[in-house]
Amino acid sequence: MSKLIISDERKKYIKKVKRNKKLVLLTQIILLILFLGIWEILAKKQIIDSFITSQPSKIFKTFMSLGSEGLLKHIGVTVYETVVGFLLGTIIGIIIAIILWWSEFLSKVFDPYLVVLNSLPKVALRTNYNNMGWCWYTSNNCNGNCNFTYSNNFRKLKWFLKNR
Repeated sequence: MSKLIISDERKKYIKKVKRNKKLVLLTQIILLILFLGIWEILAKKQIIDSFITSQPSKIFKTFMSLGSEGLLKHIGVTVYETVVGFLLGTIIGIIIAIILWWSEFLSKVFDPYLVVLNSLPKVALRTNYNNMGWCWYTSNNCNGNCNFTYSNNFRKLKWFLKNR
């Protein structure tokens, strides 16, 4: 096997790039430490209101106490649900894409609906907002289901299909 020969100029260039990366990382770390230090000092001297902006030391203490109260368990559940949701969405999306690719008829049928769904903000596609808002026609909270179950969408759909 032949050995890869690197010129001296290339070696100098690689060394310069590595040194530059280390310098950038070191500068970022120093800026972070300076920011946190100035923030802590300003909060301790009451130049900024620590009730509103807190303090890095208080945030760290709170984070450590939350860690002993099951924070890591909750982070684990959140990561698990995120990964499972991503994988399910990806697999279902691939299956739908394959079906639409194989069937020209289904592709033409669903094309306008997919275009509309793609143009919607992804937040609007959620079905449950878990106490995030009130429905305009009810006196109590409907857990975000007002768009689907409590509204007159079924009547509107009948009117749309009838008058098409």
